[in-house]
Amino acid sequence: MEEDPPGSSQTGKTAPQLNLPPSMNRPTVSLETRINRLIDSNHYCSPSKPIYSDRFIPSRSGSNFALFGLEPSPNKDGKEEAAGSYAGMLRAALFGPETPEKRDVVAGFSPSRNIFRYKTETQRPVNSFSPFGSDESPGVSPSPVKSPRKIVRSAYKVLDAPALQDDFYLNLVDWSAQNVLAVGLGNCVYLWNASSSKVTKLCDLGVDDVCSVGWSLRGTHLAIGTSSGTVEIWDAPRCKRIRTMEGHRLRVGALAWSSSVLSSGSRDKSILHRDIRSQEDHISKLTGHKSEVCGLKWSCDNRELASGGNDNKLFVWNQHSTHPVLRYCEHTAAVKAIAWSPHLHGVLASGGGTADRCIRFWNTTTNTHLSCVDTNSQVCNLVWSKNVNELVSTHGYSQNQIIVWKYPTMSKLATLTGHTFRVLYLAVSPDGQTIVTGAGDETLRFWNVFPSPKSQDREGKIGASSFGGRTTIR
Repeated sequence: MEEDPPGSSQTGKTAPQLNLPPSMNRPTVSLETRINRLIDSNHYCSPSKPIYSDRFIPSRSGSNFALFGLEPSPNKDGKEEAAGSYAGMLRAALFGPETPEKRDVVAGFSPSRNIFRYKTETQRPVNSFSPFGSDESPGVSPSPVKSPRKIVRSAYKVLDAPALQDDFYLNLVDWSAQNVLAVGLGNCVYLWNASSSKVTKLCDLGVDDVCSVGWSLRGTHLAIGTSSGTVEIWDAPRCKRIRTMEGHRLRVGALAWSSSVLSSGSRDKSILHRDIRSQEDHISKLTGHKSEVCGLKWSCDNRELASGGNDNKLFVWNQHSTHPVLRYCEHTAAVKAIAWSPHLHGVLASGGGTADRCIRFWNTTTNTHLSCVDTNSQVCNLVWSKNVNELVSTHGYSQNQIIVWKYPTMSKLATLTGHTFRVLYLAVSPDGQTIVTGAGDETLRFWNVFPSPKSQDREGKIGASSFGGRTTIR
């Protein structure tokens, strides 16, 4: 029989007390109380023990980087700081730096305490997860980036060129393989030797004006297009005219050599092929333009001829065609600026005049338009570097600038200024490092823009030692 609790009465008498040690002295519990406690124990869980169910639900608030060994731990060797730096570096490489944008809107939710989160992250490049290739990794120096090539923004040589015409449709400057510059001034042609700075008057045409000059590939013979429509061939070393060829009715403003074949473009809308070995004045006539032919360039392999006209058209001809095999009509102004890439077969660049202002790129092999860049200025000339995949454009209205471009991104490497009139004339030195530009301000300016063939990070100085001061070309 259960004992009564202390203080209870039975027949009016006090229950006898046992003399127990203090450690064993505890209150007596009734039978009913024990039964109730036994029933409740089947539904009671200690707060210190987890609740288990039929599926696992992780407690995200308990996630911690310490589980992955990313937290610095005390080190008796005094290397705790280094361990902490590495842990921070690894954490940043895996999950990115700690920024306010990465904190969750929920209070108390920190990315550093939650490894896996249901949150869409911006995709990052694969190499950005490498602690040795990521710019976000603290304590790691990024790989050295090659600094862009420096291009001097000012001309290192200026020549006076009195009577240099301000006419968009003419081509009055050319640089030979023998390092001799030919310039048409009025009715005369002058030769300037870039190695010795010697100036020679080649010829005086009398009543005719010089409209174009063009060196043969070897640089020994110079072709001169005149205002009367004739083309003269001169032996430059001997300063002797060896031939005069007829065929055009109006001025000849464009010339282009291909081995022994000379092509001439005229205001009479035609192009004539002339073989200087033949007795005939021309061996074939190309028709297609509806206005003056002002741009003419043979491809690097001498298989295709590109022509531009005042009819806003760009045509491509092969060696045997008398009509264009490719016609490009996207330009909205005269096409004088033409250049073939020496690095990519069949890639052709063309530039439009004041109403167009665009440089366009074409693949003549696939007959496709590659890209277009609006230069915001009249495009007067284009020339490709033979040393690097870059090109130069010269411009007229309204900025009169010279721009060096990186191809194919067409990012500007340099913008050169100095001419006060539109830059109508352009030629490249035989080593491909220096360009010369001419304008209606009657000056020729020399610029070092391209690297040398062997060392692309060093600017060339062709003839710079012999240049010095300001020289008059006549």
